Parts: sequence; structure tokens; C-alpha cells
Amino acid sequence: MHPEYFSADLELADPLLYDRLIRRFQTPAEREAEGRAKGFSGVLQADLCRSEAKFEALSHPDPHAMFSYTRGPNGEILAEDRDEIPPNKEEGEKAWRWEMTLRFLRGEDGDFDYTSVDNNDEYDDWNVEQEKYFDDEEPEWLVEGVDDGEVKSHLQGETGIQDF
Repeated sequence: MHPEYFSADLELADPLLYDRLIRRFQTPAEREAEGRAKGFSGVLQADLCRSEAKFEALSHPDPHAMFSYTRGPNGEILAEDRDEIPPNKEEGEKAWRWEMTLRFLRGEDGDFDYTSVDNNDEYDDWNVEQEKYFDDEEPEWLVEGVDDGEVKSHLQGETGIQDF
């Protein structure tokens, strides 16, 4: 995937996953720099999306989600299990890129126009197309003066079988 795809705006694709895998490892200085880059409205949008995502995750769990969320007895969102926490920043970023790549490949990125790729012949693998073409072809025999039904009885020469 192109590195540009993994910009800070991708946080809005899955705010809770971003929170668990990326934000948890950011230093205060990194968070401040990210906030300045987004601007006040960007920070508010991310916070709003994160809050809405928490309610959505609790009411409609996603089967593809890397983490599950549960509500505690007092209505709070319970902390994840220890085995779900990435051990360091690099592992968190690696898991984030992996999940976002899978999301893109599953066709779940609502901001990307998949039809522009699906309907573009330039992106087709010509080797696959060529193999498909030849697999779909029926073998033909060129024998002069013989109907198609009698071709095999008039074939002469090499049989394709090795005779030793």
C-alpha cells in the first residue's frame, strides 16, 4: 500500500483501533503536534468519532474487529485483556497498518472509489487473462476434407504418447 494512505486522517476509519494501537504510545509532544496538524475542528471530529464508535462497538460488535468491547456494571467500557495490548509502539503501528490494509482489501474503505480500479483494464493481470483465455478454448484439429465428427479417426502422426 502507498505510504500516503496511512496518513493521520485514517484515524477516522476506526477511531477505537487507532486509540488502542497508535495513540496509547504517543508522547504528549506527539499528541500536541498531531492536534496542531489537525486543527481544533479536526481534534473535535476525532473525539466525536471515537465516542460514537464506542457506542457502536458496544451495540453492534464487528466480527472483523481486532478487539472486542464490553460494558462494565456501571456502564463504563472495560479495559482490554493484557494479551490484546501491543507491547510497543512499533508493534502497535505494524498491527494498525495490517488492519487498515485488510480493511482496504476487503473493500470497506468508504472514501475510496473501488469502481475506478475494478473497471480499469490497465490494472488487470494479463497473465491471468491469457491463461483464462486458453483454458476456455476448445482444441481444434485441422484435417483437410474431414467433418468435425470424424477428425480423430483420420489423425495420423504423433499421438503425444512416448513410444520407447
